[in-house]
Amino acid sequence: MRVAVVIPAYQEQQHIESLVVKVKAVSGLEAIYVVDDGSVDKTADLATAAGAIVIKHEVNMGVGAALRSGFSRAQRDGADIIVVMGGDNQDNPNQISRLVKPISEEGYDLVQGSRWLAGGSTQDIPLFRRVTTKIYASILSFCTGFSFTDGTNGFRAFKVSALEVIKLDAKWLNRYELEPYILYKAVKLGLKIKEVGVTKSYFIDKGYTKMIPVVDWWRILRPIIFLKFGIKK
Repeated sequence: MRVAVVIPAYQEQQHIESLVVKVKAVSGLEAIYVVDDGSVDKTADLATAAGAIVIKHEVNMGVGAALRSGFSRAQRDGADIIVVMGGDNQDNPNQISRLVKPISEEGYDLVQGSRWLAGGSTQDIPLFRRVTTKIYASILSFCTGFSFTDGTNGFRAFKVSALEVIKLDAKWLNRYELEPYILYKAVKLGLKIKEVGVTKSYFIDKGYTKMIPVVDWWRILRPIIFLKFGIKK
């Protein structure tokens, strides 16, 4: 099966080149797509120089919009499996196979990376992030009926045919809403889902998140609430 990696990136010049180099060293990948979401630094140039296919948004549209652009291009180029990684170098490219094998060999549709499962780990995780990621997973599990241990880890893989049954084009999904929306809909549509342990490393000195407190916390929470209570479909 043809495997593509999609990396949404915004202002990631300090990380993106080394990340792409490490991903390129992983065998069996069809292509690496970096979606530069309106960066004004050298993110796009460094990703191109490192060997990625760069999709550029002229203005910042949000990680959801960036993922849609990456998914669309990978699908158009014939990918069967799409792996998503953050552009901040927090994920380990050597663990891509952990996400891909359950899809290619066991028939899963979606594989979610978890820093809290056996085989997973965290490096320098802030206490606030440790607590809130576990609370969020509990909320997601309660609302979907699937036992998630990590719903906010962006390191995950999808079967392209499974993505095609989830409608992702709504504009309200442009920012942090898209990823929890996909997880929720995957459960409710009866897709075959699995979690696997992965490593998450944090770089406190370089800033470990671009999320805006309260505003973006609501953005990752509202898809679950809207879908649970029928406000959105």
